[in-house]
Amino acid sequence: MTWTFTDDVGVFLDAAGPSPAARPVENTLLLTLTATLARHGPHAYGEAAPVLGWWRGPDGEVGGTLVRTPPHPAVLGTMAPEAIGPLLDARPLPVVNADRATAEALTARHGGRVDAEHRLYRLGVLVPPPPVPGLPRVATGADRALLVAWVRAFGAETGQPGAGAERLVDERLGHGGLTLWEAGGLPVSMAGVSRPVAGTVRVSAVYTPREHRGAGYAAAVTAEVSRAAREAGAEEVLLFADLANPTSNGVYRRIGFEAVCDRLIVTLAPA
Repeated sequence: MTWTFTDDVGVFLDAAGPSPAARPVENTLLLTLTATLARHGPHAYGEAAPVLGWWRGPDGEVGGTLVRTPPHPAVLGTMAPEAIGPLLDARPLPVVNADRATAEALTARHGGRVDAEHRLYRLGVLVPPPPVPGLPRVATGADRALLVAWVRAFGAETGQPGAGAERLVDERLGHGGLTLWEAGGLPVSMAGVSRPVAGTVRVSAVYTPREHRGAGYAAAVTAEVSRAAREAGAEEVLLFADLANPTSNGVYRRIGFEAVCDRLIVTLAPA
């Protein structure tokens, strides 16, 4: 009934990989992180080595997982309640991204504050939004400068670090995972989609510059990448929305996304 830690994603996947993969929707963030580390190496997210951990219960089964890629918060996978107490005794974690129940249990035990609340959605029946001017197209390397600028702007507006904009854009371009909506021959909105992992993909980086907002472009491009992902064989199409942004939550619900659970980003009190 202890936590084990490693900086080797292969060791982690051999020991604990089947546990998060058994619940791919709830563990979408952790699965994406480990897949990226496996593909691009331990420094895919920064210079510091990653920390990957798993907890085994008295039956020997994995009942909790985490991945930390500094400087980003530690992402906790689905976790048995009895794994929560020993976690911070085993390894201090200043900031965590966890499901609501786990995050609240950690703050109740150790103190801290909630920095953000995100809702995980899964696509049910896709509902096409009202028609808007323009057409979608898959972004190419020729769009890289614009995409990097938009990803940075998205990060600035949502309080996320912008240092990894180039890496994110290059990763998405590598598998056709960024789509632009063009109207009048100009890009007016974008949406990204992750590589498939365990039958799931996740829509991200949905961004419309301020001067083009209110015209329905975000709904159109989100619906397009979601449709394309389904057509390509994704069993689950997922996305996160900041609960502090009722507009984006409303857009996603109207085109067929259904709430699954909430995740909180929590800064824990120092030991």
